[in-house]
Amino acid sequence: QVQLVESGGGLVQAGGSLRLSCAASGNIISINAMGWHRQAPGNERELVAIITSDGSTNYADSVKGRFTISRDNAKNTVYLQMNSLKPEDTAVYYCNADLLFWSGLLSRKGAYWGQGTQVTVSP
Repeated sequence: QVQLVESGGGLVQAGGSLRLSCAASGNIISINAMGWHRQAPGNERELVAIITSDGSTNYADSVKGRFTISRDNAKNTVYLQMNSLKPEDTAVYYCNADLLFWSGLLSRKGAYWGQGTQVTVSP
C-alpha cells in the first residue's frame, strides 16, 4: 500500500558530494517526519538526519555542517545532500517516513522504510 524508493547512491572520492532521494508512494494521506538512517557493516543502524512536516531538522553530530536534509511535500519526497564526504560515511542509507495512509476505508498510521542505497566513499 505504501512504498519508499531511494535513489542516488554510488561511489565517490573523499571530499565529493552525493544527493540521495526517497519518494513515497501509495495511498498516503499525510506524512509527518521523514528521515535518513545508515548502517555500516558490523554497526547498528543510526539516525543521520530527520525533518518534520513543518521543516524542522535534526542531524547526527557526525554529519552536521556537511549534510542537508530537505523535503518536497507536493512530491512526498525527501532528499539528503551530502557534501565533504568521508570514508567513514560509507554505509547503506535508508529513508523512512512516519505517515497516515488509507487502508480500505480506514486511515492508519505507519512507519515505512526504503530498501536502502549504498554509499561508498573512497579515500
